Amino acid sequence: MAPGDTATTSLTVRNDSDIVEAYTLEVVGDCASWTTVEPARVSLYPGTSETVTVRLAPPRSPEVRAGEMPLGVRVLPTEHPDAVKVLETTVHVEEFRELHTELAPRRRRGWLRGRYRLAVQNRGNSPVEVGFTGGQPGEELGFAFSPAERKLEPGESAEIGLRVRTGTPVWFGAPVVWPFTVDTAETGAQEEPRPEEATVQTPLDAEFVQIPIFPRWLLVVLAALIALLLAWFTLVRPAVRSAAKEAAAEAVRPSPTAAGEQGSAGQASGAGTGADTGTGTGTGTGQGTGASSGEGAPGGNGAALGGPQISETIDVQTAGGKTKTGTYRVPAGSVFGVTDIVVANFQGDEGLLTITFGGRKITTIALETFRNQDYHWVTPIKIPENETVTIEVTCGKPGTPASGRQARECHEVLNVTGVLSRTTQ
Repeated sequence: MAPGDTATTSLTVRNDSDIVEAYTLEVVGDCASWTTVEPARVSLYPGTSETVTVRLAPPRSPEVRAGEMPLGVRVLPTEHPDAVKVLETTVHVEEFRELHTELAPRRRRGWLRGRYRLAVQNRGNSPVEVGFTGGQPGEELGFAFSPAERKLEPGESAEIGLRVRTGTPVWFGAPVVWPFTVDTAETGAQEEPRPEEATVQTPLDAEFVQIPIFPRWLLVVLAALIALLLAWFTLVRPAVRSAAKEAAAEAVRPSPTAAGEQGSAGQASGAGTGADTGTGTGTGTGQGTGASSGEGAPGGNGAALGGPQISETIDVQTAGGKTKTGTYRVPAGSVFGVTDIVVANFQGDEGLLTITFGGRKITTIALETFRNQDYHWVTPIKIPENETVTIEVTCGKPGTPASGRQARECHEVLNVTGVLSRTTQ
């Protein structure tokens, strides 16, 4: 019988006992899931019989394999269950073939090749060997299936790789669309199904979009770059060279104004010398005092003279929770021009550090944010005589030095570097 159809057969039950007996009929075996008995229970007087109908309806599914299948009907008497019997026969399930295929993606883009996935499932009830072929109206595309053939059991699925390739690249212009088809067919020396049972497999349609090596926007960019280069060499570059030559010539040309100024300066210098010689010391003294005032030190204490560069170190050790200060006092008759300071927190203490130059606060730093910190000034900060460089340390928590044991006190070091100059009254 063909899967998906319905067939019937009959079974006669006879009561050969001397009592009224009820019989229960049950289908056993591989056909039990799709076979029924009508009626499933009969009651018979002694010496009588009844015919029941056995209805078979195999589904059109890969789970019902083609070929011979045993069918059994068990007859169980109610009063004498030990007299149970099983009647057996054979059911021939006919073969049907059905293939289901899907191609993904249906559209692929590439320069020379594209890869696709072909999913194949055997929905028939017998093993099949399938092969794959690609078709195209022209001969521009080549097809390669991996594997080229595959044997599928009923209900089995497989994934086949497909590579589509074209031999000629597209250098410029718009993309080229190549339509093609993929056909799945049975191979091997299997018996052909009857025409009414044959399943026609429709070829799958797909496309390979061949994109150009150089896209259109790249050509536009190249054309714009070439136009810019041409404009540079023909227009901008000559103008830049001409402007540069004119600027260089203007820079080396003698200036009449500058010559006039030099002449005036020479006369002024001569007049000054003549005045100094002819009029005596009064004029010379006045000029000397003016020069001294122009170079006076801060505070108006006199002229700051050049001095040696010095470096002073302030070392402060403070117990936890305490505040302590360390100072360096500028000697009398001197001005200290500070150019560099370096602060060392080598233990990794926690707390607060404030640096002050005279009455001017320079910075306040949290100790836990640094180990070594340095500051530098191009223009020195001048500290007058008797003023101090002060470092104030508030110890929150002593740190741990390189020895690995926590220190008992916070320990900070400030190094101050600068020029110590003498002043004149």
